[in-house]
Amino acid sequence: MAIKSIIGRTDEQQILSEALKTPEAELITIFGRRRVGKTYLIRKYYEKNMIFEFSGVHDAKLKDQLTNFRNILGGLLNQHIAHEVPESWTTAFEMLKKYAAPLLKKGKKVIFFDEFPWLSSARSGFLSAFEYFWNSWASRQDNLIVVICGSAASWMIQKIVNNRGGLHNRITRKIRLLPFNLAETEAYLKSRQINLDQYQITMLYMAMGGIPQYLKDIRPGQSAAQNIDRMCFAKDGILKEEFKNLYHSLFAKADKHMAIVKALAERSSGMTRKEVIAACRLTTGGTTTLLLEELAESGFISAYLPFEKTTRESVYKLSDEFSRFHLKFLENARATGDGTWLRLSAAPTWRSWSGTAFESVCMKHTRQIKKALGISGVYTEESIWRHAPKRGKGAQIDLLLDRADFCISLCEMKFSTTTFTIDKGYAEELKNKVAVFMQDTKTKKTPFFVMVTTYGTKDNQYKTGLIQNEVKLNDLFL
Repeated sequence: MAIKSIIGRTDEQQILSEALKTPEAELITIFGRRRVGKTYLIRKYYEKNMIFEFSGVHDAKLKDQLTNFRNILGGLLNQHIAHEVPESWTTAFEMLKKYAAPLLKKGKKVIFFDEFPWLSSARSGFLSAFEYFWNSWASRQDNLIVVICGSAASWMIQKIVNNRGGLHNRITRKIRLLPFNLAETEAYLKSRQINLDQYQITMLYMAMGGIPQYLKDIRPGQSAAQNIDRMCFAKDGILKEEFKNLYHSLFAKADKHMAIVKALAERSSGMTRKEVIAACRLTTGGTTTLLLEELAESGFISAYLPFEKTTRESVYKLSDEFSRFHLKFLENARATGDGTWLRLSAAPTWRSWSGTAFESVCMKHTRQIKKALGISGVYTEESIWRHAPKRGKGAQIDLLLDRADFCISLCEMKFSTTTFTIDKGYAEELKNKVAVFMQDTKTKKTPFFVMVTTYGTKDNQYKTGLIQNEVKLNDLFL
């Protein structure tokens, strides 16, 4: 059952709905980056079923966390004289059991722990107490759903989903909440009476991604450029200091994570694990693997498998729009204040950024691209390809759809403020690219060039016979 006040999140709502219908206890974990809407989703969907909600506080002392727990539980019980603060999490969970038990007789109920990793500080005993609470009591309550949520996605994966202790294989459902796609972003803005066309929405998306908490600050009556200017460059802009706050809130040792992100921002074509290690002066052991996994699970970077290569040869790319925007225009920026973005967006640096940012947006909308190409029902494997000879000019394809119908779609993504024109030089570049690709890969499949652009590609002598398919900006909103 979909809730009208929730934009998008169709698959996630289905998971939450199914949990309400089962005849046994459910333990649901939901994770995703900061400000992506995890808490809102759970609160809204389970609004009528929620009997207890408790959120951890970052870097709070154990006694303060337990005091907050006592205060919330006391408020629910309408206690005029508060109980003493529980001496441990074991005692706190005993109090919770006594409160919840009679309510579970009235139907399916939800207990929600938000910012779960912040509760489990060193020597707090929280995780072991929670494990005992679930295994000894909660798992036996057929009318109980326990939801645990956290922004520190890497912690949630390691300590909860892949737990080897008392919670091993106990999670019944998991949700990795990602930012809105373009269609969901459009729907969200319309729900807030903000009417921008798809080009303007794409400009916003390229700068800040589909993060609901960022989009919440978009004002009606202002263009994308005006909103970006106010939110990022004005003295009190909400995104002016967001970059460091974002990473330090998610990762205990954020400097190394930020170093990887900065290195990838410099290489739009992506970097292999070996190249990341060299650029960031990391070790070749498990530490690097863990850093990359944490960034990937949190949605900041993505690993792409090169055509006909193994996972060991994966190429990592920066996939977080806001991080790319910040590092390009806000990091060590000389210009700040009102009107800064309006000036920058007319400079040459804007052109190089917009091209890379649009490619990243397209890579997140491959399902929509496949739909526009009419191959949604065809099994495809998405990959990238790059040829870097020791001598001479290299070639690369940023999105390649390897299809089960013995064809390969080679996608060229170009951002333009008007209809894109293929000139003689670019046509020669494309012809050379497909020739090198066919020779390098030895594939027997038929290659089709696909142009993914904002307003389409102008018909001329260079397009004819070279470009087989087109995908326009509006197709990405489907």
